Amino acid sequence: MPPAPAVPDGPAPEAVAPDARVPQAAAPGIRVPEILTPRAAAPEVLVPAGATPGTPPALELELLVHGVGGATPEEMLDDPRTVRVTGDGTAAVFRRSEDVDAEDRPTDYRDKPIPEAYVWCNLTSGNGIRALWLLLLPFMVVNLAHWMRPASDGHPRILRLYGVLVRLVALSLTFLLVGAACEVALDLTAWQCGGSTTCAGRKSWLGFLSTAHGGWWSQPGRRIALAALVPAALTGLLWYLSHRTWSAYESQQPLPAAPDDTEGAASGPALGRPGFWYGRRLVARLRAAHTAAGFLTVAAALAVTTARYDRSAAHTVPDVLGWALQGALAAGGIVVVWVVCRRGRTESRFDAALDRALVTLLPATALAALLLSVLYAGWSRPGWTSAGRLGGADRAFGLLTLAQLVLILTLGAVAFFLHRGAPVARSAMRGLGGPAVAMLACALGGVMTGGVAQRVADWLDGSATPGMSTRPAEGVAGPPVLLTWQASVIPPLLCVLLLLALRYGVRTWHTRGSLAARVEADYPGENPDPVRTRRIALARAAASLTDLAPRMLAVLSGATLALGGVALLGAHLYDEVPGRAAKGTPSAVEAFAHTSQALGSWLVGFGFLLFVTWGRRAYRDPKARRTIGILWDVGTFWPRAAHPFAPPCYAERAVPDLTWRMATWTERTGGRLVISGHSQGSVLSAAALWQLPRRTRRRVALLTYGAPLERLYGRWFPAHFGPDCLRHLHDEVACWRNLWRHTDPIGGPVRVDPGAGRQPVDHDALLDPLAHGRTRAHPLPAPVLGHSDYQADPAFAVERDKLLDRLPETALPRQDRAGRRAGG
Repeated sequence: MPPAPAVPDGPAPEAVAPDARVPQAAAPGIRVPEILTPRAAAPEVLVPAGATPGTPPALELELLVHGVGGATPEEMLDDPRTVRVTGDGTAAVFRRSEDVDAEDRPTDYRDKPIPEAYVWCNLTSGNGIRALWLLLLPFMVVNLAHWMRPASDGHPRILRLYGVLVRLVALSLTFLLVGAACEVALDLTAWQCGGSTTCAGRKSWLGFLSTAHGGWWSQPGRRIALAALVPAALTGLLWYLSHRTWSAYESQQPLPAAPDDTEGAASGPALGRPGFWYGRRLVARLRAAHTAAGFLTVAAALAVTTARYDRSAAHTVPDVLGWALQGALAAGGIVVVWVVCRRGRTESRFDAALDRALVTLLPATALAALLLSVLYAGWSRPGWTSAGRLGGADRAFGLLTLAQLVLILTLGAVAFFLHRGAPVARSAMRGLGGPAVAMLACALGGVMTGGVAQRVADWLDGSATPGMSTRPAEGVAGPPVLLTWQASVIPPLLCVLLLLALRYGVRTWHTRGSLAARVEADYPGENPDPVRTRRIALARAAASLTDLAPRMLAVLSGATLALGGVALLGAHLYDEVPGRAAKGTPSAVEAFAHTSQALGSWLVGFGFLLFVTWGRRAYRDPKARRTIGILWDVGTFWPRAAHPFAPPCYAERAVPDLTWRMATWTERTGGRLVISGHSQGSVLSAAALWQLPRRTRRRVALLTYGAPLERLYGRWFPAHFGPDCLRHLHDEVACWRNLWRHTDPIGGPVRVDPGAGRQPVDHDALLDPLAHGRTRAHPLPAPVLGHSDYQADPAFAVERDKLLDRLPETALPRQDRAGRRAGG
């Protein structure tokens, strides 16, 4: 009597929603395989060993996931004829045209897996306009600081404090960005240049604002009220981009968790929790708070300046209105800070709720306050004239910079405490990576703010130097002194970078010499060529520089912190533009600061032009667009947990895509699957595996190559890719193999202890190049591949086949793959 039919060990029925497995419609000209279309009857159940000889074998699928920089499906599948089987123009799964109906012909794939390619490069580099995301770089960097917290054993309140501090730093960057826009539009353009007959006369487009014309707009309050449209429009644009990109990229719902997996996910790695890749509620709250913060910043710039004049002019009613409006704005600021601190991410469960009242009312109320401020500032005040800088700007930027320094130092203390409680040996900077990155985000924001403000002041003042005119009516006073000092720190920072580059360049040169003997030992039986040996050794030495990145960041962030303190102190001690000589010859400090400020101003202006030029080139040149996309492949993997205006997280689309594909295919076919990830694709593959139901995860093999899982993510993000997390992944999947090279600057070993009786995860380092010189197998010099073309190594196919052989059987018994091929 034959045994009962075996039911494929797939995810529980409730783990995959039926309507999500079946696409509603296929794109024109795209053939959808049978596994993606509804069937009238139940799917065929595979018959186990001992059944009739005509029973088809179990299918095998190799799901390829590319890495940074992207790839075409033709390149990944090594075939010019590819077909999209599921997905859209942004991210999709492709097959070779001959493999589209592979599930209908299982006997044709008895000794080979079905290759599939998941292409996600358009999530980061598909549109040339996305090159302008470079201007949001500080927001992206501070968002990384949230995820770089140290691993912790308990201390939930300290963990919450870490997240609150990072979110406050992110909020300060929004204040800084909008404040910079106010400085350029309200202070430099409307207040200073509009109030100067000489400056307004040089700019014809500012003629209607000039006091010389005596028109309706000549009053200072009306000029700054009109200029407030610029920062207000910038805030609205950031809100729109954040909302639109979230709807386009991050609104994909993850695979529903099976009931028996919920408890295990809550206690396992964070990336396996049901709500990790769906942060709608927090992003919406932060978007509302940061949008309100932007509007309130513009309103405060108008109200404080106008109220100061009303107090000096002894106008009773306007003075009372000014105090009331400033009080309302202060209360609004407190509410914004409370909203930012009140709630963090919800990861333990799938949370689709939305605080609609808060999300709607907070920005609307702030916008109403801005409109009231515009009306208040625009009221007629015939005796008001503008002179010098806009009142309160120096103090506002000084307090904001001081608050950032205090937040960074506090964040460093919290990170040190967390790391000391649960130290991870290879954590970058001993757990201080997050504070260091947050410091760089503030530095980027400060440098961009100071440099752009100084550059605009130079442009408005023509050939004169801002702040140097002895008659304010003939020129502009320039930006606040602190912004000038922030621009002046750029040359010293560049000197630090240059010294670091020289230091590690010399180190690489010396390391190359010490590696020569080891390189020759890796190629026994060949006649070594000294020139070739040095070239290979140099590639290995250059690749090892990645491991020194924590030291580089420590030096750079420390120098940034010190120079930021110097800029703050200099702005406090020197209340005039550096280098301005009120009496006699300027001091050495003033002269140095003035020279550094001038260089920094031009460098930032040049950098801004590079941003615009690069963006225009990326709009026209796909290669340049792909280069810019690489930046976001690394920086936007993580969800927006700290700053809602950061570039969108592509993993919130890619991870659900991969999870749904693996779960539905294994359930429909009962086949076995190996997911093969290169570089950043290995990180996406690991994240998708954590999201799979446990029953499905134990039937999937993982092949990684050029993987930064431990070398970069494990060191910089120890709470999410630390040793315990990678060990958990190894224990949960059926089998895992990792390929790496000494010449790879990104990938490396994952350093997972396999435990007794289990095969190691890391393969021995692959030879690169495959041959030292000319051999029978390689008559021409083999290239040094570094991070690319892992599939060209013979070990790739061997290890993939071994993984498939180690997967648990679901249907017919398998022979040894090599023996089966030998038998025909």
